[in-house]
Amino acid sequence: MTLALLCFFAFLAGLIDGMVGGGGLIQLPALLLLLPEVPVPTVLGTGKVASLAGTSASAFRYLRGLKGVPIRWRTVAVAAVVAGCFALLGARAVSGLNKELVKPLVLALLVLMAAYTFWRKDFGSLHAPRLHGRAELWTGVALGASIGFYDGFFGPGTGSLLLFAFVGLFGYDFLAASASAKVVNVATNIAGLAYFISTGQVLYQVALPMAVCNVLGSLVGARLALRQGTGFVRVLFLVVVTGFILKLGWETFF
Repeated sequence: MTLALLCFFAFLAGLIDGMVGGGGLIQLPALLLLLPEVPVPTVLGTGKVASLAGTSASAFRYLRGLKGVPIRWRTVAVAAVVAGCFALLGARAVSGLNKELVKPLVLALLVLMAAYTFWRKDFGSLHAPRLHGRAELWTGVALGASIGFYDGFFGPGTGSLLLFAFVGLFGYDFLAASASAKVVNVATNIAGLAYFISTGQVLYQVALPMAVCNVLGSLVGARLALRQGTGFVRVLFLVVVTGFILKLGWETFF
């Protein structure tokens, strides 16, 4: 029964993550609640297996479905490589820094993201890349370093932060930004998972069935997003970010 419930939540997390990111808002609390006797690092490592599988599947689905919108591969690839390296640094920094100090900063950032997206009705509706050449490349490096370190160190909301950054900084529409964010998120998940595997903190008997369900949910979510268009993704993005704000707000102040 526990495994069946975890697989259900993994599917649901993949569904949300496949559209706008933020599946960790569902999957991680479910793991912590249903596996109370398992050490937290092992819970995180087990969840990373499912997250990596689902994110990889939805990235592939987006790249197949966005044939009319060319992905700017040089920038996305650089951001992904840098993000993966800094995710490892973030994972190693966990033991030496206080993660609780990060929560108020992330909460403030999420509130600003939600307010700006709500206020700018056309935000993410058009695909009009505004950066070129070295400016685009170095912005990708900065994005990969900051988000990668954050994902390795803290994690929640990485997909949504990447999505917002690709829309706000690079000028992508929500669908192209989702595809780009998924590629970078795959890199950070690989780095994080490598750390957890190397330290023996994965329950494979739980992780592998959850990974299958997360993949199924991610494929359904990516297909829905591609079919419904940028307006649908924008609304869902606001819903997911609001959920993160409520969750982090509760953890920070109560």
